[in-house]
Amino acid sequence: MSQSSRKGRRNFLNLFLGGSSLAFLAAIFYPAIKFLNPPEVEDSNTEAISAGKVEDFKKGSGKVVKFGSKPALVIRDDSSEFKAFLAVCTHLQCTVQYLPDEKVIWCACHNGKYDLNGINISGPPPRPLTPLKVNIQQDEIFISREA
Repeated sequence: MSQSSRKGRRNFLNLFLGGSSLAFLAAIFYPAIKFLNPPEVEDSNTEAISAGKVEDFKKGSGKVVKFGSKPALVIRDDSSEFKAFLAVCTHLQCTVQYLPDEKVIWCACHNGKYDLNGINISGPPPRPLTPLKVNIQQDEIFISREA
């Protein structure tokens, strides 16, 4: 076998293995990068949605419902008043939930807490929750953005 054919074969194998390695790394890292940097989603222009029936909510309870592309938290306090907020923490966008024992809205990500008016009272959240308007029509609860 001549020297030039060995060199040509070696160059081919180096190119083939190098290209295969690059393709393998791209197959691993491209999906990971796309997952960590998701595309921007335009917020839907949701007017109002039904959060359920009044009888579905006991006094001192809360429920997370879907409000367009974001979650919403509907709370019935101990005086039977309904309140609603976007259930998105103002710190790192985690979903918040209602803790009936403590009567606070809680973010599990970094232990942020809000009072029942959506005002941040402890932890890292920098701003209050976004309030939503609550309307009750024929025993059904409707929530919408405040004008």
